[in-house]
Amino acid sequence: MTPTETTASPEQMNETAVATPAHDHEHDHAGHTHSHGPALNPELSREIAVEVPADEVSKSFKTVVKRYQKLARIPGFRAGKVPETLIRSKFSKEIRQEVLEQLVSARFREEINSRGLKPVSEPQLLDLQLNDGQPLQFKAAFEVAPEISIEGYETVTIARPDVALTDDEYEMELSRVLDSHATVEPVEEERALVDGDWAEIRFEGKVKDLAQTVTEDGLQDAAAQEPISGDDVLLEIGGKNTLPAFTEALRGAKPGQELTFEVSYPAEFGEARLAGQTVGYDVTVKAIKRKTYPEKDAEFAKQMGNYESWDEFEAKLREHAANRKKEALENRAKDQLLEQLIAKFTFPVPEAFIERQIDARLDRGLRALAQQGMSMEDMRKLDFPRLRAAQRDQAVNEVKASLVLDRIAEAEGVTVADEDVDRELFMLSIQSREPLDTLRERLKSDGGLDRIREQMRREKTGNLLYEKLSA
Repeated sequence: MTPTETTASPEQMNETAVATPAHDHEHDHAGHTHSHGPALNPELSREIAVEVPADEVSKSFKTVVKRYQKLARIPGFRAGKVPETLIRSKFSKEIRQEVLEQLVSARFREEINSRGLKPVSEPQLLDLQLNDGQPLQFKAAFEVAPEISIEGYETVTIARPDVALTDDEYEMELSRVLDSHATVEPVEEERALVDGDWAEIRFEGKVKDLAQTVTEDGLQDAAAQEPISGDDVLLEIGGKNTLPAFTEALRGAKPGQELTFEVSYPAEFGEARLAGQTVGYDVTVKAIKRKTYPEKDAEFAKQMGNYESWDEFEAKLREHAANRKKEALENRAKDQLLEQLIAKFTFPVPEAFIERQIDARLDRGLRALAQQGMSMEDMRKLDFPRLRAAQRDQAVNEVKASLVLDRIAEAEGVTVADEDVDRELFMLSIQSREPLDTLRERLKSDGGLDRIREQMRREKTGNLLYEKLSA
């Protein structure tokens, strides 16, 4: 969208950022370990204390040391004959880590199973003490899923939008198609701009700041902004997409003429930095041009696809436009329905879920930046903490929406058939150009297949709610 146009461009999601791993490190001080992880939601955090008897600890140490004795290759000793004291000294850190992995994870699982707890975050180890011959003691902190009541979700309603395509909307769609195939030619005769002409202009604009100070050079803006500029910009004199102020200023002007005028933008203008602002413009008329549009006939219809007649092309264009409008309005209504459901039910959200959702949003932003040509060097310069913070509110709402939809899916008995998942994988395989079997195995191994099924179930639930609760 240019500052000369009245129509706003489609709203774009601002998901510009880079995913960074969660902060997680450990300190080991003479048998005492304390790990730090992401913050936990106090309402959902649980802590358990675990103790492993000294004899089990010693047995585990011995098992690991014996294995190291068999595998170690140390100059001066035959294979399998390295003294135990040397093994314990040389590989103390590695041995301790293996004992930890054997004992901690097993005992942690036993303890949470005995208590009926189901963690949704990685456990954070607190006050872990491990020494051969002594009991292993540690505490583990983690988050559990919230209990969500969805009682009364059927009372939420949303107005079903009128999705019928109007004649004006179709004409705008047709105009866009014709305009994209129009030819632009210069007007050779010497004359002034009149309605229907296309002016090719160069412009520079400066936002008028409300706060101005008086200097030796006269009035000066207190908060200077970057100038707005454009070159070789085409706008239609008297056109419905041309701001009236530009039409009035340019009507009657000739090529080579320089104009100075101001434009006051409405508060609802599509470009945020101009909305409600007054901009002073310096404009140079470079040329007068004429647009020639293609004839609405069978020949043009054939250029647009496998159409035998203009009527057939128009019918398909109208159908596509109607489907796009229907999908856009219904998606917006579904989003509004979901917003009402989120507002209706209050419950705590696991920080682990929020962090993962922020990672997902920022990963999409990173991919978008890469596609737009941003280099890795420039990406590294981004302010990651600020970008993560900017994504948090939206991530919280998305997590809440997923949790509510999951509960409603249970209540409504919503399931996703295997053949629907297979169809989704087939489409992903085509888009990514990855063999279907390879894609399936990869997604199975990294948990992606379950996430795809979950997302499909939520979308199906959202569609069901829309049909059920829209009036």
